[in-house]
Amino acid sequence: MTQSQLPSWRPGATRDALEIFLDDAETVRVEQRVAVFDVDGTLWCEKPRSPLVEFLLVELRAAASARPILAEREEYRAALDWDLAAINRLGPVNVVLALTELHAGLTPEAFEARVRAFFADARHTDRGVPISQMRYRPMLELIAELRARDFDVYVVSGAGLEFIRTISHDYFGVKPEGVVGSQVGYEFVRGDGAPVLLRTKERFGDPNEGPARIASIQRLLGRRPMLAAGNGAGDREMLEYVQAFDGPSLALLVDHDDAAREYEYAGGLTTGTSSGSITAAAEHMRWTVVSMKDDWTTVFAAS
Repeated sequence: MTQSQLPSWRPGATRDALEIFLDDAETVRVEQRVAVFDVDGTLWCEKPRSPLVEFLLVELRAAASARPILAEREEYRAALDWDLAAINRLGPVNVVLALTELHAGLTPEAFEARVRAFFADARHTDRGVPISQMRYRPMLELIAELRARDFDVYVVSGAGLEFIRTISHDYFGVKPEGVVGSQVGYEFVRGDGAPVLLRTKERFGDPNEGPARIASIQRLLGRRPMLAAGNGAGDREMLEYVQAFDGPSLALLVDHDDAAREYEYAGGLTTGTSSGSITAAAEHMRWTVVSMKDDWTTVFAAS
């Protein structure tokens, strides 16, 4: 492999690990060449808030403007005020689920139209640039290199399935059916016109984090990946699962250690009885840790 194939990756131990894995993967049957990537904090910036949360806040503000009584609901009040103490007390997952209820009764097409409208106008809170420019260029280069070597590439996120599917092809080159994410329930309705499918308030299955993510990968992809990339506690089981592949494998953890060019923060580790830093766990388990500061010459796609 030449530097031109992964131009944003600096020479060093991380790039060496990538090159060794990519060369070893050539010995594996093509149908086994599967790679999965987390989204928030792995393929695009998740600070100060993830794109999904930003979208849900836009939707909540519009809904509360039309129906002020919505602001009286505890979860909505906490989100509107961005009261982190209240959000943590209520549970971030519960707040996101409450916000997701705003779209109950919409068809998949209507929901997709709202998501596309959001991405057409949305800008990053701190930088003021379109969210599309907050994708990580080195990870996009890695995806391109994997595809050049006959890998099937999927994105696996704790965010809403339909939200990521709407932009997965444009942003990551992944078709909608190649997305694994948290799911809502649907209701099939026969009306006076054509039958329609409507979103409900119910969640389908568990949030796509931790062990639930592995079950989702099996149900929707049907193959064990040999490469996985993530950045936080919700990715731990996915990285462990990939590491147990019978053949060459690569568990890649993105470490956000670049305050100058992105943000500096440590991913937590809250699986089971464990606590602490996911980066420390990665070193203990001998995953490949990607230092944004040291391993990437460029961070963002638009830079």
